[in-house]
Amino acid sequence: MADWKQHGIRIVRAGKLDTNTPQTPGMSRAAAITHARTGANKLWAGTVTVQPAARTGAHHHGELETVLYIVRGRARFRWGDHLEFVEEAGPGDFIYVPPFVPHQEMNARPDEPVEAVVVRSGQEPIVVNLDIESPEPAPHGTEPDPFHSKPN
Repeated sequence: MADWKQHGIRIVRAGKLDTNTPQTPGMSRAAAITHARTGANKLWAGTVTVQPAARTGAHHHGELETVLYIVRGRARFRWGDHLEFVEEAGPGDFIYVPPFVPHQEMNARPDEPVEAVVVRSGQEPIVVNLDIESPEPAPHGTEPDPFHSKPN
């Protein structure tokens, strides 16, 4: 008989998320579902808060699939070989990012953060930075992004 008490459902409480995960200036990530925390083998889930004017550089996540659910705020996504496609998402919207898709994430609003739930199809924090110039004008006072920046 299986020990479901030890190997069953795990609840990660709101105040117990793990911020020991790669961070980007202007963005706060916190892991909830990881192998170390819950025993998950095929999924990673957590939250991200994107401050006003924050954005990533162009990147992709290798073979990982990513789903975001926007809880609050307005997010803008650019994707394509030249980040030529653009779309915005707001509260209640789901975003699916297929494997290897070049993309950039940003807060579309200058006055409020974006809060989202993120789920990935694997445990590794794969980020492949791409040398693609963004069509978006750079906000004043932005810091370099070591997690999603242009390669040297």
